Amino acid sequence: MINSRTILKTAFVSLVLIGVSACTPEVGSPKWCKAMKEKPKGDWTVNESKDYLKHCLIKDDDN
Repeated sequence: MINSRTILKTAFVSLVLIGVSACTPEVGSPKWCKAMKEKPKGDWTVNESKDYLKHCLIKDDDN
């Protein structure tokens, strides 16, 4: 049986995760490119590296 404390904890964690993700700039935006430029290169993921190359270094005029 699920008690009210478990529901409150789940709701709180969900709200925190939503709040944190809402603060992250959209991938490819100028704000995101600037944040990535300031982030140490050793901390980049493979996907972040690909997205940085695609959106910040090689800009596609179609987008």
